[in-house]
Amino acid sequence: MSETEVIDPEGEQPTASTTVQALRPDTEGHDLTVKVLSSHAVQRQGRNPSGNAPPPLAECLVGDETGVVIFTARNDQVELVKPEKVLSLKGAKVDMFKGSLRLVVPNTGSIELAAATKLEPKLDNNVSLIEYELVPIIGN
Repeated sequence: MSETEVIDPEGEQPTASTTVQALRPDTEGHDLTVKVLSSHAVQRQGRNPSGNAPPPLAECLVGDETGVVIFTARNDQVELVKPEKVLSLKGAKVDMFKGSLRLVVPNTGSIELAAATKLEPKLDNNVSLIEYELVPIIGN
């Protein structure tokens, strides 16, 4: 079984404890424990509306025992996503980028260093390599 329900201690909505293999497009509320395999800073051009440089962004390959996925880290998250670190992602969601899965943790979620140190990701199952296509349904 790849997904279990965990009740939030603060009385909020239940969150889903899931695995990388079980991630599906446009879903949210995932709790995962993953190991960072690589992290690359993304250089963005231009300025934001206030005239400052854009906030930091990194694309990382993270995974668990069931597979790997590309994780997009933003702002303060970039400091935590270093190779070989094991992270606990709370409230993660799956975004689509050019037809591929990208895992993100929005402002409502959190990223912490996990207590688990022994985690061997399944490298031959990269769920970000699966291409999805939006197919319109034509009704009568």
